[in-house]
Amino acid sequence: MRTTKAARLLAAGAALTALTLLSACGGSQHRENEAIGSKAPVAPQVRKPQVDVLPGMPPVEDPTDIYAADRPGKLSPVVEGFPSRIYVPNTNSDTVTVIDPKTYKIIETIPVGRQPQHVVPSWDLRTLWVNNDLGNSLTPIDPGTGKAGKPVDVHDPYNLYFTPDGKYAVVMASKDRRLVFRDAHTMKQVKAVPVDCAGVNHADFSIDGRYFIVSCEFSGELLKVDTAKMEVLGRQKLDVRGAMPQDVKISPDGKRFYIADMMANGLWILDGDTFGKPTFLATGKGAHGLYVSRDSREMYVSNRGEGSISVFDFAQNRLTRKWHLPGGGSPDMGGVSADGKVLWLSGRYNAEVYAIDTRTGTELARIKVGSGPHGLAVYPQPGRYSLGHTGVFR
Repeated sequence: MRTTKAARLLAAGAALTALTLLSACGGSQHRENEAIGSKAPVAPQVRKPQVDVLPGMPPVEDPTDIYAADRPGKLSPVVEGFPSRIYVPNTNSDTVTVIDPKTYKIIETIPVGRQPQHVVPSWDLRTLWVNNDLGNSLTPIDPGTGKAGKPVDVHDPYNLYFTPDGKYAVVMASKDRRLVFRDAHTMKQVKAVPVDCAGVNHADFSIDGRYFIVSCEFSGELLKVDTAKMEVLGRQKLDVRGAMPQDVKISPDGKRFYIADMMANGLWILDGDTFGKPTFLATGKGAHGLYVSRDSREMYVSNRGEGSISVFDFAQNRLTRKWHLPGGGSPDMGGVSADGKVLWLSGRYNAEVYAIDTRTGTELARIKVGSGPHGLAVYPQPGRYSLGHTGVFR
């Protein structure tokens, strides 16, 4: 049968249409591991709420956990080549003992200024500053080489912090009753803020970095300070006679501050935003240092007066365990190892250092050091930058 020209054109058009449909479906042979026409829809991106931070401060990675950058192995490229060491300032010996955490052996003793109180990592992670309180100086240590540099004149540096934007060092001038803001690199004074309370010593910053809470040891008070304005916003007296607040630490979600109190024998729990009256939780005699676990689930509380460590669970809002040092001791300041497996603490009145297993509370080592060991620093640790003290990282 002869076909008409119109019929031939119609057939050609139908064939072209069929070829086009096959091409759109990937041809007559579907691709391996692909179900044609049954792909799952793309899940919508859920954006976490952003935190309006202090200008110049690095963004908050996870608003539900400000310690998210402190996970095991998350070392900054700045510190990856630094040897792992424990730096112990001995206040009565005017030295820093350096310990190899793998062998628990002392590898060096560094002479420093008079009455070193804390070893503090700088904001940029490149320097360790030894706070020579009565020597009125800061001794820099290069954590890459372990060598001490020329001391820098700084009056009454009992403790040292850094603003979250990395611009200023904040010297806790305890005897001078001042918070002294200095250039974070040169340590040149920018502003001295007089405070009426006695014994300013420890602090921590809000999640947005816009204010920080300061403990005043000898007058039993707390301060709230505006970071950018460098001004005291609030002041309150703790409701226990003879209160002596010590270390300060913020909760992972940024909603609460915990303040150890060595005379009240426990923790004050404070809403920093409202700066209202804090609640209290007993932990043990001489509560002193506060250290967050690498998974942000727990906080270790050193009870210096009874030789114990209390374990606080953030989610449960309660104490879950207590570890006692065999034969007692005076656990004070320190930090958690980079892998999170060991809690290192100085033994303030026993001239020793303790290494404690964070899973079981077992004492792994007890190492003799100089007299009056205090603000021990574990270095390096994970984190993008340091807020100071013996290692408060974000």
